[in-house]
Amino acid sequence: MNINELLGESLFFGMVLTLIAYKIGFSIQQKWKKVFLNPMLIAVVLIIGFLLLTGISYETYAYGAKNLSYFLTPVTVCLAVPLYRQLQVLKKNLAAILISISIGCLVHGAVVLAVLAAFGIEEKQLINSLLPKSVTTAVALGISSEIGGIQGITVIGVMIAGICGAVLGPVLLKLVRVTEPVAQGLAIGSASHAVGTSKAIELGEIQAAMSSLAIVVTGMLTVVIVPWIVSLMG
Repeated sequence: MNINELLGESLFFGMVLTLIAYKIGFSIQQKWKKVFLNPMLIAVVLIIGFLLLTGISYETYAYGAKNLSYFLTPVTVCLAVPLYRQLQVLKKNLAAILISISIGCLVHGAVVLAVLAAFGIEEKQLINSLLPKSVTTAVALGISSEIGGIQGITVIGVMIAGICGAVLGPVLLKLVRVTEPVAQGLAIGSASHAVGTSKAIELGEIQAAMSSLAIVVTGMLTVVIVPWIVSLMG
């Protein structure tokens, strides 16, 4: 019996490996305090390396790791706590918040189309797979399925958007001198969903609240905007 057969029926192998890899990544970030040492990015690298070294297939790992997805909903709901605490900030900036997130959703789609066009990629199924990249996995998969995308590619796009937002988001905001906490939170949340929001929480409670709000509103708007973009493309 090879290792894939041995672990193939395990409900815990993938989950335990993921948690250990993330813990290592988190410890490394806490020790060196570098922006690029994002725990999720480190975890991804460690898991890929482990699977390659041991010869364990992705399917074997994913069988147990998929159970972690059940925690996505309650974790996302918990992000409403900082939003509730900053309710007055939300009410005060409601119009600006809705306008900025709406523009952000349109820009997300435009950037995907522009980048793919720059590389000469015109395959409709691939384009449809990447258009929902800036919303949470559950919403992105639903949109991808509806418009005929490839869900595996959609997941990769969501992951890349999240990690890039968490690692590069604060740096880019500093470079363009965006210092307003509300704007920082909206930018990170609308571009990189829950993964980016984990970084926004480190920046401050207002940033965390606005990033949490951006996740929800971006998800709702993307459900409408992405199919509209697809219909315009024919």
